[in-house]
Amino acid sequence: MRVAIVTGASSGIGAALCRALRARGWHVVGLSRRPAAEADEHEECDVGDRAAVEAVAARVLGRHPRIELLVNNAGIPGRAGFLDAGPDRIEEIARTNYLGSVWCLLAFLPGLEAGSHVVNVVSVAGTVADGPYTAAKHAQLAFSRSIAVELAPRGISVHTVNPGFVETPGFPQRTRFGALGGRLVVDPPLVAERIVAAVERDRREVFVPRWYRPAAWAQALFPGLVANARGRVAVRRSRR
Repeated sequence: MRVAIVTGASSGIGAALCRALRARGWHVVGLSRRPAAEADEHEECDVGDRAAVEAVAARVLGRHPRIELLVNNAGIPGRAGFLDAGPDRIEEIARTNYLGSVWCLLAFLPGLEAGSHVVNVVSVAGTVADGPYTAAKHAQLAFSRSIAVELAPRGISVHTVNPGFVETPGFPQRTRFGALGGRLVVDPPLVAERIVAAVERDRREVFVPRWYRPAAWAQALFPGLVANARGRVAVRRSRR
C-alpha cells in the first residue's frame, strides 16, 4: 500500500489531490483543520503549530511507518501589505505558508525512505514580491529548493509546484478578475493533475499553468526594473 500525506486536505487543491491520488491507488492521510472527506484517513492539524504537527506525525507513523509521498499544500490567504496586515497576521501567514512545510517535513522524515517523494505546493507568488503572503511563499520556495539538495543523498525526490491564480474556497479569484477570470484562473483538479504528473515523471519544478513562468523570469532577471515599475504604479495609486 502506497501511503501519501496531504496537508490542507479539506478543500481546494488538497481535496482535488486526495481524489486524484486515491483514483491511482494511493492510501491518503489528509491533514487539515476541518474534516477531509476525500481522504482515506483524516488527522486534525494546524501545520503552523509545530507541537501539533509532531503529535500528528507520531500517530500517523505509528500506523504507517513508510510514507512514499508527502505533499505540503496547506496555506492561508494574505493579500494585505506589510504596512497594513498587522503583526499577528504576518506571523500567522509565515507560520502556515512557510514554517508549516518545514515542520511537516521534519516530523515525517523518519517515514521517508529512498524512492519517496516530497511535494511543496508553493505559488507563482513566491517568485515575485508583493507583501507578507509572497514573502512567506518565497521562503517556502527557497526551502523547497534547499531541501531538494539535502534529501538527494537519501534518494528522496523533491518537487516544487507553483500554481498561479486558483479558484478555491479560501482563495476566490474569478470574481476578482471579472471577464479575465476565465483566462487567468484555473481550477484545483488541474493543479492536482500537474502535481501527480510531477511525481510520476520526476519533474522538479513546475508552473500551473505553464505560461506563468515568464513572470518568475522577469523578477529573477530584472528585480530592479520590476521594483521600480511597481513602485511607480503604487505612487500613482496613492495620489488618486
